[in-house]
Amino acid sequence: MKSLTQYLTFDTREKIELVRITNDVAEVVKNSGVKDGMVLVNPMHITSAVIVNDNEEGLHRDYIRVLEKLVPYDDAYEHNKDEDNGAAHIWRQLMAHQVVLPITEGKLDLGPWEQVFYCEFDGKRRKKVLIKVIGE
Repeated sequence: MKSLTQYLTFDTREKIELVRITNDVAEVVKNSGVKDGMVLVNPMHITSAVIVNDNEEGLHRDYIRVLEKLVPYDDAYEHNKDEDNGAAHIWRQLMAHQVVLPITEGKLDLGPWEQVFYCEFDGKRRKKVLIKVIGE
């Protein structure tokens, strides 16, 4: 069994932002030498998520619009005593915390339109994503 752990680090520019990280994840998979296995992609922040979906701007705006309707960012959350990110914590739970993706023949095995995104809900600072590859 082989394994490899690497971290992506980057600065988000916006408070709410979707960052496509598909190529970064694929590169870690390639460098791992794993031919058949799984890769875990985990945002290391409690106000962010990792998802797999289409790379289409309208869809990304729809996510934010629906999340804002369900959990308005400027509502009076008990968590917001010293911070203003109560909604961001809830959005993360609604979107997905992390993803596990298949590796086949040494490559990230995604569907034709699937892309991996880091979803930031309380940004404008340095962020870190864990990528852990396990397999044969």
